Amino acid sequence: MADVAFLGLGVMGYPMAGHLRAAGHSVRVYNRTAAKAEAWVEEHGGTSAATPREAAKGAEFVMTCVGNDDDLRAVCTGADGAFAGMEEGAVLVDHTTVSAMVTRDLAAIAAERGLGFVDAPISGGQAGAENGQLSVMCGGEEGAFARAEPIIGAYSKICRRLGETGAGQITKMCNQIAIAGLVQGLSEALHFAQKSGMDGEKVVEVISQGAAGSWQMVNRHKTMLADEYDHGFAVDWMRKDLGICLDTADEIGASLPVTALVDQFYKDVQRMGGGRWDTSSLLKRLTRDQ
Repeated sequence: MADVAFLGLGVMGYPMAGHLRAAGHSVRVYNRTAAKAEAWVEEHGGTSAATPREAAKGAEFVMTCVGNDDDLRAVCTGADGAFAGMEEGAVLVDHTTVSAMVTRDLAAIAAERGLGFVDAPISGGQAGAENGQLSVMCGGEEGAFARAEPIIGAYSKICRRLGETGAGQITKMCNQIAIAGLVQGLSEALHFAQKSGMDGEKVVEVISQGAAGSWQMVNRHKTMLADEYDHGFAVDWMRKDLGICLDTADEIGASLPVTALVDQFYKDVQRMGGGRWDTSSLLKRLTRDQ
């Protein structure tokens, strides 16, 4: 069992930290809103800390799951950041979806301090976090990954190292690119079925068993048909992720025309007041005038 710090108790981090505690690890948590950390301790045990540095002090592993590049820099660097509290040989595992650039910058700082660093973005949504069934895609030095993998196992169904630092973030970008196209295609299919007078549920029952089937179709079609979008991964976060994908595509010379288009469709959803709706709300954009 390990001494672990977990920084960031949002919809993903809160249950992930809980799985670590349930697995028997000693867990200290930090959250920008202290009341959330206190609630976690009351539910799961463990302890909370007032700063990332305090949480990370003496920890063998420090897990981060925050919002964006700036949030990650804030919890890692500075006088009260996690790096300031970590001892040589400790490993920081970052589960945030951020740019490969900030990942490489922070990994370099960690290396200068004798710390390990694994970029380990996650996929599986809130349900995956709550059920301990996340897909974790990792980048970083092999030794640091090998040490961290058993700890990550508390909340993952698959955890793989894809390459050196930044490889995990690049893989997560591939994940988001694929999801964007899938959700738009599913939204159009359901919209088309409804406009044709078909029963969407019956249509999905058949086509989900063939080549059109996908996780999104199986797990989201019912709530989409019911016009319910108050679960899962929010549009605001998806736009953040797609922005990272598109910026990186410009840097490496990749062409992402469908991703760029779907990003604008999500912008439309935001304008409809759906920034906190689930990403499957692309259907809402198509049916808003019905």
